[in-house]
Amino acid sequence: MSEETKTEENTVEEGAKQERAPRGGKGKRDNNNSRAKKAAPAVESEFEERVVAVNRVAKVVKGGRRFSFSALMIVGDKKGRVGYGLGKAKEVPEAIRKATQAAHKNMITVPLEHGTIPHKIIGEFDAGKLLFMPAADGTGVKAAGACRSILELAGVRNCMTKSLRGNNPHNIVKATFQALTGLRSIEQVAAARGKDPKGLRLKQ
Repeated sequence: MSEETKTEENTVEEGAKQERAPRGGKGKRDNNNSRAKKAAPAVESEFEERVVAVNRVAKVVKGGRRFSFSALMIVGDKKGRVGYGLGKAKEVPEAIRKATQAAHKNMITVPLEHGTIPHKIIGEFDAGKLLFMPAADGTGVKAAGACRSILELAGVRNCMTKSLRGNNPHNIVKATFQALTGLRSIEQVAAARGKDPKGLRLKQ
C-alpha cells in the first residue's frame, strides 16, 4: 500500500471520529439556548388587581378538620372593564391566583358618562342592597370597602353610594355588579327605542 493511500485512509477515519456524537452525557450542551427559550419576557398587564377578602374554610371529615382558603378578587383596567372572581385552594397564593383567573373570565363593561355613572340605580343581592347616584366632577368616589374598589377599578371617578342593607363583602360585591350590569347609556337607550340620542336625557 502506498503512502498516499494510507494518508487518505487516516484522513477519512479522523473525519468520521469528529462527526460521531459523544456518548454517556460527555457532550457539551447548549444550556444558554435552552434557558433563553424558557425565560419569557415580562409583560405588564393593563388590569389592576385587588384582594377584597381572604377567608379560612374548615371542612369537618371523619379524620378531623381540613382547612382551606377562599379569596375574593377584583380586576379592572380603569377604563370601563371590571370583573370579580372567587377562588379556593389549600394555600392563600393559589386561592388568589384562581380568583384572579375567574375575575378575568367574568368581565363586564360599565357605561361611563364623564367619569361617573349615567343614572341612579339600586343594586341588590341576597342581604346586600346599595344605592348608586351620579356625581359632579370633583366629588370623588363616596363609597367604602369592596364597593369603592370596584368603582375605582371600573374607571368611575365621581359617584355617591349609600348602603341600604348588609355588610357582607360577598353580597356587597355581587350587589354592586348587579347594579353596574343594569346601567344603560343614552346611546343604548336610544338604540332600544329607535330614537335619536340627541333628543334624550337620562333621568338622574
